Amino acid sequence: MISELYQKVLENELGRARYLLLLMIVGALQILKQVKLEILAEALPLPILFESRRKKLKRFLKLEIMNIEKIWFLCLKEMLKQEERFKIKGLVYIAIDRTGWGAINILMVSLVYDKRAMPIYWEILEKKGSSNLEEQKGVLSKVFAVLSGYKLVALGDREFCSVSLAKWLQEQGVYYCLRQKQSTNVKTKEGVYQEMRELGLSPGTKLFLNDVNITKDKGFGEFNLACKWKKTYRGFKTKEPWYILTNFGDLETAITAYQKRFDIEEMFRDFKSGGYSLEGSQLPPQQLSKLIIIIAIAYTSATIQGKQIKDMGIQKYVTRPEKRYKGQRRHSSFYVGQHLYHWLQLHQMFQKNIEELMQINRHRLKDYLKGQRAIELALSTF
Repeated sequence: MISELYQKVLENELGRARYLLLLMIVGALQILKQVKLEILAEALPLPILFESRRKKLKRFLKLEIMNIEKIWFLCLKEMLKQEERFKIKGLVYIAIDRTGWGAINILMVSLVYDKRAMPIYWEILEKKGSSNLEEQKGVLSKVFAVLSGYKLVALGDREFCSVSLAKWLQEQGVYYCLRQKQSTNVKTKEGVYQEMRELGLSPGTKLFLNDVNITKDKGFGEFNLACKWKKTYRGFKTKEPWYILTNFGDLETAITAYQKRFDIEEMFRDFKSGGYSLEGSQLPPQQLSKLIIIIAIAYTSATIQGKQIKDMGIQKYVTRPEKRYKGQRRHSSFYVGQHLYHWLQLHQMFQKNIEELMQINRHRLKDYLKGQRAIELALSTF
């Protein structure tokens, strides 16, 4: 249930007993798609009373060792050893974004990978609303320490539009693409400041400005501005152009890079209603952060294993064959990886029935044997 990349380090850090419990928790997550403790406790396959299982889960989420730096960073470093998984033409793309529900407000930086993003570091903010510059620099600094030695590209939406953040990223030696608000001022060649919405873009047009002053505040220096109004994006008509503050030297590089930011939104959807129903956890912030570590292990394991299933050419045994519609894939690697657990679990439950069917339908034995081989390959990803 846990990627082989993480198994050794997790067992070393947690000890055998806690590691085995984590295996069962992750397995339950993949099958139930629920993180609420009561639901996990009901399914946890330990031969003890329900209330004992629930208390065992709560104690696990209070372990001091279950923190981002002691557990998740070690797993992340193992994943980073396979550079071909996440490097794109020598660059590593990271996205900063915020999500929340009710009183919960999470600021997270993630690694772009295979049309999705993988969490690197997060903080649960003790407030509602947008993050500030110091909070943004705080989470990014943690990420830069883990990804030292890589050429990074930081991607952020309009919450992360400040020229102060751009200047700081420049000082860290990081490329950046930060979307700007339409009301942000830019200095034209005529020396006049005007809002970006007044630059004259219309659907299907683009514009690239080199070394321009952004905002009327002094002391920030000059930046490049990539502007593009796509007629449609991901099958939908766009309502406004993108204005991207960047230190890339051309428009297409900046726009192509910024498009990868949307992968973190896909990840958030997978964490929430599209995958694990994180918003239903009802845990206090400290325990919620530890739960996100478990979700990160489950999510990246499923994504990596799903990618392996695709590369092996056996996806058609796990899910519907992958098709393209308007340029979009039907199933992500995460979807394939998560549904792999259902298929293998039911195969194990009904193994005797399957063997009997194979004897009855001997005219289809060749097809059954191919499927059995696919199962063997799938099991090799664990």
